[in-house]
Amino acid sequence: MKVLLLGVGMQGKAALHDLASSDIVTEVIAADADIDTLKAYVTDRGYADVACEHVDADDPASVTRLMSTGAKAVVCLLPPRCAPAVARVAIAAGVHFVETSYASPTLVALADEAEAAGVALLPECGLDPGIDLVMLGEALRRLDVVEEVRSYGSGVPEPEASDNPLRYKISWRFDGVLSAYRRPARLMRDGVVIDIDDRSQFCPEHIHTIKVDGLGQLEAYPNGDAMKYTRYLKDASTLRHMGRYAARWPGHAAFWKKLVDLGFLDETPIDVDGVPVGPRRFLSALLTPRLQYAEGERDLVHLRVDVVGRKDGEPKRILFEMIDRRDLETGLTAMSRTVGFTAAIGAQMLLTGAIGGRGLLSPVHDVPWEPFEAELAKRHIAVSCASRARGS
Repeated sequence: MKVLLLGVGMQGKAALHDLASSDIVTEVIAADADIDTLKAYVTDRGYADVACEHVDADDPASVTRLMSTGAKAVVCLLPPRCAPAVARVAIAAGVHFVETSYASPTLVALADEAEAAGVALLPECGLDPGIDLVMLGEALRRLDVVEEVRSYGSGVPEPEASDNPLRYKISWRFDGVLSAYRRPARLMRDGVVIDIDDRSQFCPEHIHTIKVDGLGQLEAYPNGDAMKYTRYLKDASTLRHMGRYAARWPGHAAFWKKLVDLGFLDETPIDVDGVPVGPRRFLSALLTPRLQYAEGERDLVHLRVDVVGRKDGEPKRILFEMIDRRDLETGLTAMSRTVGFTAAIGAQMLLTGAIGGRGLLSPVHDVPWEPFEAELAKRHIAVSCASRARGS
């Protein structure tokens, strides 16, 4: 079966590696705006059965041309703004669609059209969102009553590679990281919904610390709107805590709070000697070359989903945890593995029928845990799960 991959950047390289290594994928059409770099990369890796194509994400005709090549699924790793347009073309072509970003309202509006066409739209199929949501779905199925949901996602350098003042290096598009540092958030504490504005996520009252075996202490801060996932609960009236958090090495929040307060993450340009300069774009350009991983350095990804409730009347806690590290043999970072591999797994599970839904799907309800976990294990991404009495 043929798969179309749109976008072969940091995470796309991992998706390409996975698809090119698959027993069920007979051909990969890899498309990127930088076709020369893509061809050189594919040649260097020695991937067989990979065709390289140019794509202009802003030109519907370019996407339509690629979608009409006989692919049965498309993995879209273009910028999130491109997803709805690509999904429309995929529906028209009868091609299943997978992406890693949050489902936008525009994409959600295509649900009925996709279902009528027999096409699956699977957004949020990466790391966070992605693996965490599949974990959440399984935890919800193991409980009758849900009282607390906490999820944590972190991408940081290994301690040995944390050798700069920020103890942070780039495993994702850095401008996207900085944009997320000015994102509002919603969560629930003690039954009360809390709205956090886009300048306050790093305030001390929103920061807490978690301990991870083998890593030590990480500090967590709110990551987007956790409350939208309450729609997956059978009964949200019992919920007392709901939070999605990102985690970093200690000190991260205090540093970035200062930069937010000083306006370094603002987008509105300021005049510098007659030249308009956006503070966030300046900061991204300044820091990006200074925060790169060296060839032998490893990043690590940590994911935790912690759900508390009741089963058969008894208090129960379901705890999923995952740690992955860069593969120095392939050079693929932990972030690219856990995002790109997951998107590729989603496409292949659609092709084999392991995911059978059509229309707009969610990893929470539509991706079955056991076969998904088995696919992660094949890629040496190990997940632990503990079910225990609440409080233990």
